[in-house]
This record gives sequence, C-alpha cells and structure tokens, in this order.
Amino acid sequence: MLTRDDSDGYGNASDTASRDMPASLSAEMRGEIAILRLSRPGKRNALDLAMVEGLGRFFSTLAPSVRAVVLHGEGDHFCAGVDLASVAEIDTSAALLGSRAWHRVFDQIEYGDVPVIAVMHGAVVGGGLELAAAAHIRVAERGTFYGLPEGGRGIFVGGGASVRVPRLIGVPRMMDMMLMGRTYGAEEGQALGLSHYVAEPGNGLSKGIEIALRAAANAPLSNFAIIHALPRAARADPETGLLLESLMFSVAAAEDEARDRIRAFLEKRAPKVSELRT
Repeated sequence: MLTRDDSDGYGNASDTASRDMPASLSAEMRGEIAILRLSRPGKRNALDLAMVEGLGRFFSTLAPSVRAVVLHGEGDHFCAGVDLASVAEIDTSAALLGSRAWHRVFDQIEYGDVPVIAVMHGAVVGGGLELAAAAHIRVAERGTFYGLPEGGRGIFVGGGASVRVPRLIGVPRMMDMMLMGRTYGAEEGQALGLSHYVAEPGNGLSKGIEIALRAAANAPLSNFAIIHALPRAARADPETGLLLESLMFSVAAAEDEARDRIRAFLEKRAPKVSELRT
C-alpha cells in the first residue's frame, strides 16, 4: 500500500495552519483535502523566496491523511508573479540559486504524493503562471488573465515556465506572450489548455474542492501512477513509454484495493462512468 511518513506531517487543521509557514501562506484541512492559500493580497500574492520555501515545506511534509490539495490566492488575484523588489538588485549567483530553488519546489508540487488543484482568479502572471502550471488540474474563474511579462521587465522566466508552459500551449504561443506582452483571458486560456475548467466569479474555490474530493476518492496508487508515470511515459520514446505503462498497470492491478474496486463494479455496487458528475 502506498503510504507517507507522518512524523512531521500536517495532521489536523491547527497543525496545518501553523506548521513552520511564513505569514504569507495559510492552510486548513477540510476532511481529506488540504486548502493552501497564498496570503499576501497587498502584493497581489507576488512570490518571494520565503513563500516559495514555505510552499516546499508544506508539500514535503503532507500527512498520510491528505488525499488532495487545493491551492488558491487571497484577495483579488491568484498570483502576480515574482516580487520584483526581491530581484531588483540580485546578483548572478543568487539569481541562479533562487531559480533552482523555485524549480525544486515546483517539482515537489508536480511530482508529489497527491493531486494538486490550482484555483485561479485575477492575475495569473509570470511566476504565478509557473506555479499554476505545476498543478495537475487548474480552475479559472471568469475574469482570470494570464501573462508572461518578463521580456518587458528585462528578465527571463525562472520558475519552470520554459518547460511547463510549452507543454500546455506550445512554444510559439509562449513566445508571443513573452515578445508581445500578450495576455489571455479565462475563456481563451481554457481553449488553449491553460485551465481545465472555468467557474463563475466567486465559485472557483468550491469547484476546486469538488474536483479535489473527486480525485481524492481514487485509489492512492492510481493517483500516484497518474501523477508520476503518465507525464514521464508521454515524454518518453514510444517503446519506453509503453513499457512504463505496462509496469505501472501491473503494480496497480495487483493491489488489494484495485481488486476490491473491480469486484464492486462487477457486482454493480460501484457507479458507472455515465452516472458520475462531470
């Protein structure tokens, strides 16, 4: 059975909210769902290194009871990117090490133990888009807008956008966003692949929780395979990808939980696909 170490985990709501996190982040538990909030609304939830490191500690110490995470922003915006005040006088070495720190933390999100649902509203710009792109499912409220303004600021993306965003929209569209300062709204973003769902203003968090509960109901090993094996198989050469698929299928199918769930379906105790809500 797939398990996680609970020795330093977020075991309950009070622990989750207070466990070694900066004031710019807050968290709570709702059953098996952890809700992590960017809490720096006066800065449009712009990210500095303390916030990024706090995100890393949060995702590296999740308790086994957590089955999914919902990530959203306090105030009028999801995240307006990197806090430029923190990079205005940065030297080459600090910039390089800081970028690599972002990469490590966002990898923890993308290749962690549980599905992560990003709920977006307002600005999803620069580093905010990089953070959202590391999530597995993205919900955008109407009024959300996406941008990559680094070109106009004289810098380059540094939190993984050059790898993750082209997977969603392709290199030419990302070039257009960076060269021309082009932005996309919620509906355009969904059509391009920047989000999976569009919600009405104010309804994004409830939609994100609904999705998280649905994902949390899956077998943990199935979710592990979806998070870890699926993207790697898709990027691999076909022969390697198919072998990885076969190996992951054989491991998952042999689990007692898989057998119980298949038996429940065969005995008509489980819902059919057509009966599930979209």
